[in-house]
Amino acid sequence: MKRFFVYILKCSDDSYYTGVTNSLDRRLAEHEEGRDSSCYTFKRRPIKLVFSQDFMDVKEAISFEKQLKNWSRKKKEALINKNWNELKSLAACKNLTSHENFKDSK
Repeated sequence: MKRFFVYILKCSDDSYYTGVTNSLDRRLAEHEEGRDSSCYTFKRRPIKLVFSQDFMDVKEAISFEKQLKNWSRKKKEALINKNWNELKSLAACKNLTSHENFKDSK
């Protein structure tokens, strides 16, 4: 059965790159070797793998990658550091119109 990986790289400029692949070792080598000069990581090498999660379903992997790409830096770092309490806190809705805040305004 084929596996798919969602991964986060930390770049030399301290930015993060999120991707999805069916071969993590091959894809990391491609990033490290700088095979594609138009790739985000090309001018930000060296890179370091800081997170990966495997999936059996490509659709789930792609969905998770898209979700991570929309996350804040702090939220990504909470995931990377396995700080589940901070991740939960950062995921909480803080809008004034949130149902959590609505009950307090009565």
